[in-house]
Amino acid sequence: MKLATLKHGGRDGRLVVVSRDLTRCQVVGGIAPTLQAALDDWDVVAPELELVYDMLNHGHARHAIPFEPAHCHSPLPRAYQWADGSAYINHVELVRKARGAELPAEFHTDPLMYQGGSDSFVGPRDPVLACDEAWGIDFEAEVAVITGDLPIGATPAQAEKAIRLVMLVNDVSLRNLIPAELAKGFGFFQSKPASAFSPVAVTPDELGVAWKDAKVHLPLDVHLNGQLFGKPNAGVDMTFSFAQLIAHVAKTRELEAGSVIGSGTVSNKQGGLHGSSVGNGGVGYCCLAEVRMYETIEGGKPVTPFMRFGDTVKIEMLDTQGASIFGAIEQTVTRYAPLS
Repeated sequence: MKLATLKHGGRDGRLVVVSRDLTRCQVVGGIAPTLQAALDDWDVVAPELELVYDMLNHGHARHAIPFEPAHCHSPLPRAYQWADGSAYINHVELVRKARGAELPAEFHTDPLMYQGGSDSFVGPRDPVLACDEAWGIDFEAEVAVITGDLPIGATPAQAEKAIRLVMLVNDVSLRNLIPAELAKGFGFFQSKPASAFSPVAVTPDELGVAWKDAKVHLPLDVHLNGQLFGKPNAGVDMTFSFAQLIAHVAKTRELEAGSVIGSGTVSNKQGGLHGSSVGNGGVGYCCLAEVRMYETIEGGKPVTPFMRFGDTVKIEMLDTQGASIFGAIEQTVTRYAPLS
């Protein structure tokens, strides 16, 4: 099943069921007005939404309308919880290697995670707003899941069963603000502005055999200014599965329905020049920081610039037949103009 939220009325938008081919949708306010409302009563609501999904896919939906990703908010325009992990140890290892630091052994057994701002996500076609290019504007292409309720101490097996939906995310980072924040010893805050999620969130069964061991085994395509920048496989080199990440969050707290858990930047181990880039025959990268780290390791300093005003990023995942699964995140970096 595929679900989306159209921008409409209040902050939380209007829930729609979307056809598998992403061409049609149907408003389902009579079943659940918002995605959060559906998640709060999932066991009752999901079967009714599945019936609508089946009718859409067979052309029997009487009130179907064209699906327009440009009209979408993130599936959850705001969430009770947004916790982003760093499940791809290759990414973490590069960060540390670029500054001459060793990777602690416990990083292979205990996930890194930060708690992000979840009061205001932005839509998949909304701009990345920033006041200053000097902040070091970067995209981070990731996979994320939305959970149901979980108790304190939930096991990975329980966590996997509680995964309701899967989606993509651009977890924007302001790289040049990060060092000073981390030096305070209290984690990210100003360096992590609003994230954008894919137009559509899907139930794990929609992924078929690509959903295995609580991982998505498909390439994540990233285009920077219209050129392919990365295509690493999200199921490869993922040290911690979503089940493990969720269980990590639940160690000391309950998770409420609608909690969003991110994978961290998708990253595959690779050799050759700068890692290697798509142009050099590699799978490329899901963030600018990673290629800059390779450049620093190999040449002593980064060469690739961070994003500038007017730059665009597109994040998408295709199935084995080449069809878009979640729709695309397409964002342009834009100077923030405060309201007068």
